[in-house]
Amino acid sequence: MTSLLVRPQHPDAQGKVLEVTPQSAGWEHVGFRVHQLAKGQRLEANTEGREHCLVLLSGRATVSCGEQRWEDIGQRMDIFEKVPPYAVYLPDGVSYGVEATTDMELAVCSAPGHGNHAPRLIAPDQIKRSTRGSGTNTRHIQDILPETEPADGLLVVEVYTPAGNWSSYPPHKHDVDNLPEESILEETYYHRLNPAQGFAFQRVYTDDRSLDETMAVENGCCVMVPRGYHPVGTPHGYELYYLNVMAGPKRNWKFQNDPAHEWIVKQ
Repeated sequence: MTSLLVRPQHPDAQGKVLEVTPQSAGWEHVGFRVHQLAKGQRLEANTEGREHCLVLLSGRATVSCGEQRWEDIGQRMDIFEKVPPYAVYLPDGVSYGVEATTDMELAVCSAPGHGNHAPRLIAPDQIKRSTRGSGTNTRHIQDILPETEPADGLLVVEVYTPAGNWSSYPPHKHDVDNLPEESILEETYYHRLNPAQGFAFQRVYTDDRSLDETMAVENGCCVMVPRGYHPVGTPHGYELYYLNVMAGPKRNWKFQNDPAHEWIVKQ
């Protein structure tokens, strides 16, 4: 079994079904959790030393932090409705609560924080939407927390890849401190498929192949990308969604394509 693939588990008392920590991943920055909460269930936590971005993947909730309270937010009842989600940014060192007002799925994205930003709501109309690629390399982007928006280290984006298409392609990497050409960013991919019984493939590999793993990802799986190139492909009949969380020493997303495959975008 691959060391980079994390599979979902049965919900614990707080609805947690999946977790990646810096300790479990063997890296320094990215943390990621998924909670499945039933209507009326409540999650109470503290961000401790990490800034958070709470993404309402589906369903509705009331989110509170100190004196701030965002009542019954959320409009996407299913991820594959493709409308932008509601999200909440939280700095490090604050307590927060999430109460599900419908059955819901919540992603908790985190990275080391430095107390530079206040809690805030990220509403759907603030999320930039775009399309990248062409032909069978087309995918659709919803930028939840891009580098143009304030945060200490987190970058959060979701991507829809049509059935039969490739994504994060041509293969690219961001594991060298060489700005402005390339930055170091750890990354997680949280995968969902439509229909849910589907599968997709993700490969993570380096130039020297000291890391080279190819994974069959199923609905609810998470892939950790500590370094290297990381393309994704989804078969005919199955639409792929993934939520990316990135963080590193500097909050810049600069990548390099695999030289062997860069010709694809230079035609």
